[in-house]
Amino acid sequence: MNGAPAMTTLHDALPLACGQALPNRIMKSALSEGLGTPDRRPDERLERLFRRWGAGGFGLLVTGNVMVDGRHLGEPGNVAIEDDRHLDALTRWAKAGKDGGTPVWVQLNHPGRQANPLVTRNRPVAPSAIALTIPGLPAPRALTEDEIVDIIARFGTAARVVEAAGFDGVQIHGAHGYLVSQFLSPLSNQRTDAWGGDPERRARFVLEVVRSIRAQVSPGFALGIKLNSADFQRGGFTEEESQTVIARLAAEAVDLIEISGGSYESPAMMGRPQTVGASTRAREAYFLDYAETVRRIAGATPIAVTGGFRSRAAMSEAVDSGICDMVGLGRPAAVFPTAAADLLTGATDALRPPQISLNLPPRLGTNSNLKAFDGALDLQWHTDQLHLIGSGADPDPARSPWRTAVMMVRHHGVDAFRSKRSPAPSSPADRAARKFRRERALGRYIMNPTVRALDRIGVRTALATEIETIGRKSGQPRRVPVSVLFDEDGAWMICQHGMRSGWGLNISANPEVRVRQGDRWRTGTAVLLPEDNVVARARTFAPHPLLAPLARSMFAVLETTPISVRVTFPDSSR
Repeated sequence: MNGAPAMTTLHDALPLACGQALPNRIMKSALSEGLGTPDRRPDERLERLFRRWGAGGFGLLVTGNVMVDGRHLGEPGNVAIEDDRHLDALTRWAKAGKDGGTPVWVQLNHPGRQANPLVTRNRPVAPSAIALTIPGLPAPRALTEDEIVDIIARFGTAARVVEAAGFDGVQIHGAHGYLVSQFLSPLSNQRTDAWGGDPERRARFVLEVVRSIRAQVSPGFALGIKLNSADFQRGGFTEEESQTVIARLAAEAVDLIEISGGSYESPAMMGRPQTVGASTRAREAYFLDYAETVRRIAGATPIAVTGGFRSRAAMSEAVDSGICDMVGLGRPAAVFPTAAADLLTGATDALRPPQISLNLPPRLGTNSNLKAFDGALDLQWHTDQLHLIGSGADPDPARSPWRTAVMMVRHHGVDAFRSKRSPAPSSPADRAARKFRRERALGRYIMNPTVRALDRIGVRTALATEIETIGRKSGQPRRVPVSVLFDEDGAWMICQHGMRSGWGLNISANPEVRVRQGDRWRTGTAVLLPEDNVVARARTFAPHPLLAPLARSMFAVLETTPISVRVTFPDSSR
């Protein structure tokens, strides 16, 4: 023939420097499963999940965040590997994934300043004592030299245990704002010692982590890394710096470099809300343009790109063109556990997972808190799919986003609505103004629709009624929706915004009110009871077990001081 190189296809095996060969070019990228036990080990839920993926035709499975320090966790349900205490459970996890013939790597991570305060009792640590620009998260303390050395050793120890358990490799999580990424970024690493001060010293941590792992495992054990193309923040880790780090990693004989980008302050890895150019729309993948620029720099080290791929045509083009050697699937694999087999056999031409969103009105599209909640909702909805598979069920693409939203509010309260991108308000006046806007938006567009959705699925409450008060300034009737629980003597209400509420102030000025009960209006006298236990009172409104525990979280979301209100009716039975 003419000597032209053979076309690379998605079906082709991918040889690695360590001597392994991945069976095809479609990777199940890391998804944080949140299925670890309270003592941070895997159990049968992770085994079920990876058994499904292991039979799904992938060329590689990468687990979600596994922490190297159990004192610092990124999410509830993280698995942590500090020694071999959970070796038997880890061995069962590895076997479950590998039984279908797919290699399994464990993603190793340390959250640094992104440690989750819901599950971590220790103060977070970071290269420098610089807090995230996410309101409410505690500021980290700077790591000492000895602590840095200890964390590096922990990565090596974890990798040794992972290999002993029968996994095929590990992936260092060097992206998305976690500790490795924090060392690389000048925004979070402002040290002036051997671990920071210029790009070369900021890269020392990740290189030492690579060397620590290599020193603890056999030559045939695979080592990969997920690395940011950039932080997408002004003054942060740049594409030029990323390229330099990739060149140095390639020199360390890393087996696979997965390209990603962003952090939880600027979540480019979610594919929203960044502006998507025509090239990205055509190629689908978010970071493919960047991968093309580093292909030469990486040399023989294979490059994987994750994020945005949906069609077999786009994946095939990316691999055949040589821009990347492997395509990664994240969220689609949560909905389609056999995604790789479906694509490779031609059973489907494209993966079409549902678009998860609250579908907020366009005028709310710029509200940072609601955008943050929308992005978090997308992540949590897909995590819910993993939990379904882990329980032995099938994914549920029709699962209502509102069901996920309710559970997020229940578990996280106001944290579910915190902005992931905007800095904290700079003054009390700013905070008050933002709080007022948030209260109005959440009440109108989040909490009320949530209650209606619950009502539609049979979770009955007494929330859908109205109270009529007399405006203290206008003297005119004013009607608003309220939470009401009727009894023989009258009714209980929750004034959710306390004395910032217009109708609460109206009652203070004139206690005569009218309340709609069913199709009739009843006249009564209202009394504000600030000494009443409003959380306990709110729980009595919703005896259904799903809704009752939401009371405290709902009030936390609104960030107000609610007050119980008692209304008595002259026409009551007594």
